[in-house]
Amino acid sequence: MEVLRFTPAQSPLIRTKFVGNDAVNTSSRGSRVRPFICATLYKPVTENLPAIEKLPTVEPLAPPLNEVVEKPLLRVSPSSLQCESGYLVPNENPGDGAVSHGTLNAMEYLTNILSSKVYDVAYESPLQLATKMSERWGVNVWLKREDLQPVFSFKLRGAYNMMAKLPKEQLERGVICSSAGNHAQGVALSAQRLGCNAVIVMPVTTPEIKWRSVERLGATVVLVGDSYDEAQAYAKKRAEDEGRTFIPPFDHPDVIIGQGTVGMEIVRQMKGPIEAIFVPVGGGGLIAGIAAYLKRVSPEVKIIGVEPFDANAMALSLQHGQRVVLDQVGGFADGVAVKVVGEETFRLCRELIDGVVLVSRDAICASIKFKALGHIDNSRRRCRALFLDTSKVDAFFSLRVELDRSGLLETKELNYGKTSRKSR
Repeated sequence: MEVLRFTPAQSPLIRTKFVGNDAVNTSSRGSRVRPFICATLYKPVTENLPAIEKLPTVEPLAPPLNEVVEKPLLRVSPSSLQCESGYLVPNENPGDGAVSHGTLNAMEYLTNILSSKVYDVAYESPLQLATKMSERWGVNVWLKREDLQPVFSFKLRGAYNMMAKLPKEQLERGVICSSAGNHAQGVALSAQRLGCNAVIVMPVTTPEIKWRSVERLGATVVLVGDSYDEAQAYAKKRAEDEGRTFIPPFDHPDVIIGQGTVGMEIVRQMKGPIEAIFVPVGGGGLIAGIAAYLKRVSPEVKIIGVEPFDANAMALSLQHGQRVVLDQVGGFADGVAVKVVGEETFRLCRELIDGVVLVSRDAICASIKFKALGHIDNSRRRCRALFLDTSKVDAFFSLRVELDRSGLLETKELNYGKTSRKSR
């Protein structure tokens, strides 16, 4: 039994469609009141009746059929979904991610992943057996070493894949993104390789070491706003004003395709069967890409997300059957601190993934300690890379997760809002 885990350095939004009703018909002739006449023969007389004025047609109040009105996202608290740390919150509605206009189907994702150009800039990262962990838990645990990428993260794959597909004219106008972390460096390095200008918008609270790293890659850094939302709003406005292409961190098919090459490599590198793949979830780009590939070529492999309790946007979205926005998000594992997942990433996850494991902050810390003492060597650079990534994904290994001993994963009773039920 093999278990995979990562050390990384549009289902469309459920919408309400208003059907365009026929225009209100007010032009029908009304019944004209006439005196009662008793006779053996009756011949209607209409030539002298006054014409009835035709009222103007009332325009329909609903939008046309091809327009979709989005409902506001449901605002929820991360604490509304409770279970013991490390137990699986199952996806109870797999296969519900219907393809909508403008999104790719399963075969299109597969073929695009196979033909991706990410290897112009990214490496095929090694798959490493975690011997200490494997011995401790009695399963073979493999680490996908995305922390060894040039920018210490898988984010480079998605950014480059999208930018490499842009027409020459768009590249000449430049690109822009908003990010306070790995996506910023991925866009900056991709722009450097493709020879285009890149503007990276970051909140003013971004540590200097982060924005200096982006500047060293040749991008222009602009510090705007006290939060990521403010930085993103500025970036999108500037993209519109200057004709730049906005590169989203996760919610775009080309970005998802780039991240999906991780799944392609796993299938190619593993010599034996794979039981499950655990993937860190922020906005959902990585897990959506991996699931889009794996569920097409190896549908028996379980794809399971990992989220902190205080940043569980994907788990709650799956539970509600639609995207939700968290009213607050914890920043301890800052790489996955996302209030709302993407439209396309949610569509794919709702259709393809098997569930999400939620982990506590204590479990994350315990996992960091375990890796620091028992798994990594004394190399300072390697130690740094693993620490950066451990806070995002490795936590579930210090939890009571039982693979292949009760079907998939042992699950406990969930307290969802005010209801309690057994998860299947």
